[in-house]
Amino acid sequence: METKSAVLLLSSLAQEARLEVFRLLVQAGHEGLSAGSIGERLKIPPSTLSFHLKELSNAGLINAKQVTRFIYYSANYDAMNDLLAFLTKNCCMGIKECNVESACITK
Repeated sequence: METKSAVLLLSSLAQEARLEVFRLLVQAGHEGLSAGSIGERLKIPPSTLSFHLKELSNAGLINAKQVTRFIYYSANYDAMNDLLAFLTKNCCMGIKECNVESACITK
């Protein structure tokens, strides 16, 4: 992943409602949730939710799939994993045995 791509993904998540939507969709799994269900769970009005879903979709962090008259949104796990890999690429000074969960943080 290039830095510009990472910045686009991070900037799309740098808003409270969009971060909440994305985290909810990550939890929902590959099946995703309908826009109505997302709005109900997060108490986001439809017009506002539509804007946030568009931003996340344009960044490539979520996918949309129409099923009958409903649109279901799901997290794009490949994009999420690519971003996480980019952010942790040089973690622990390149020590291969090190992982993010067990990384030592020095003060």
